[in-house]
Amino acid sequence: MPWWLRVLVVYGLARIATTVMLLTLAAVQGPNPWTGAHPGYFDFASIWDGRWYNIVQGWGYPAALPHTDTGQVSENAWAFLPGYPWVVGAVMFVTRLPWPVAAVLVSVAFGAGAALLFYRMLLPRLGAGSALFAVALFCVAPVSPLFQLAYAESMHLFLLLAALLLLINRRYLALIPVVVIMAFVRPSGLAFALAVGLHVVYRWAVRRREPFPAREVAASVTAAIVSGVAGLAWPAIAAAATGQVNAYTATELAWRAPYIGYGELLPFAPWVQGARWWFSTWLGLPQWLGYVTLALLVAAFAVAMFVPAVRRLGVDIRLWLVSYALYVLAVFFPQSSTFRILMPLFPLLGALAVGRSRVYRAALIVVFLALQWGWLLICWGVDGSDWTPP
Repeated sequence: MPWWLRVLVVYGLARIATTVMLLTLAAVQGPNPWTGAHPGYFDFASIWDGRWYNIVQGWGYPAALPHTDTGQVSENAWAFLPGYPWVVGAVMFVTRLPWPVAAVLVSVAFGAGAALLFYRMLLPRLGAGSALFAVALFCVAPVSPLFQLAYAESMHLFLLLAALLLLINRRYLALIPVVVIMAFVRPSGLAFALAVGLHVVYRWAVRRREPFPAREVAASVTAAIVSGVAGLAWPAIAAAATGQVNAYTATELAWRAPYIGYGELLPFAPWVQGARWWFSTWLGLPQWLGYVTLALLVAAFAVAMFVPAVRRLGVDIRLWLVSYALYVLAVFFPQSSTFRILMPLFPLLGALAVGRSRVYRAALIVVFLALQWGWLLICWGVDGSDWTPP
């Protein structure tokens, strides 16, 4: 069996398992803001942010930002980038399929492509067996249902893997259009610009043992700059279209308002605010316990970057992991979407795939499937006025 077919078989089996879970959950789903009771698969797979992407595809973005009764910017379509809904719209135009079906098919296709690229990225680092097991973990991960839901994550991970492969292979000019497109699918341009910038610094530091020709210096620096500009492009477009300079950030902040109220975005403050809210307000525990927990999580991640299994992934992959972790730490408020937001850290699955014990591998698959079911129960199924969006 050729490698690509092995990967697709693993991906297909994982999607069958997830489909069974989703259908089981849909069978007991009551009426909700998006569907009636007991929805069909495609309607159930298109709730939550899937409806926002549907709005973008069908009606575009508001010229004037909506506001709450107290004058604050409220939730609106500007928080959702256009790349994914435009691709789904193109598929709808060609096939005449309705939004739910076309959106799920696009997600499944990009998920399959991401699995293939993930295998190719890990193959020279882990070998065929461990690379395939890493793909299996990728396909059954707790948030892997997103590969078959009306969300942009599949498309983003496909483009991210393509970008990482190009970066690893020093194809800087080919990298530029990929990171530009990626920046209009999910907010990732600034994080990837940091990764490319750190890559340039690393290559310059080791140029004596690994030559860094002037043309590659120029191309890599250009790629970093373009990625950064692409990361700032959507906020600039939102500002120009609405006439409000902070249109995009104000829109994003509307989603955390139910937790901590409205305010300005202060870099690296959201996780501190989250530690205080979750431990003090929600759990009723001392605030300092939340701060200590946050510090331990950051320290554990930093230490993990130097564990042999993670170092085996290579410098460029670790630079991406650090860059994206810093980006999330700087701008994201931790809540139920955190599991999805952390999805681009998936290369760490390669470190888990190093162990060759069959018992270990089987146990890990079972644990991941159980966590996947837990994620669907907590985040996807709608229970009245649900405050746990995926």
